[in-house]
Amino acid sequence: MPPQIHNLVRLAQQVGLVLNAEQIELLNRITAFNLEARYPDEKRSFRLKCTEPFTSAQLKEIMEIIRWLKSTMKS
Repeated sequence: MPPQIHNLVRLAQQVGLVLNAEQIELLNRITAFNLEARYPDEKRSFRLKCTEPFTSAQLKEIMEIIRWLKSTMKS
């Protein structure tokens, strides 16, 4: 049973992934997106931040870390 936490860095560490500083920063940012989108008082400011260029850049980075995570699962 997976732990009921939303902190992606902690989850990665719990499964033994070795993260570099850039990956830790990205996972922390993605975790913050989850929390910001969850709470009503944060939603409006988060939506304003989500311009097309911002969203495209974040999705690109997220897809890169997904590819990396998938590659670690093959080993």
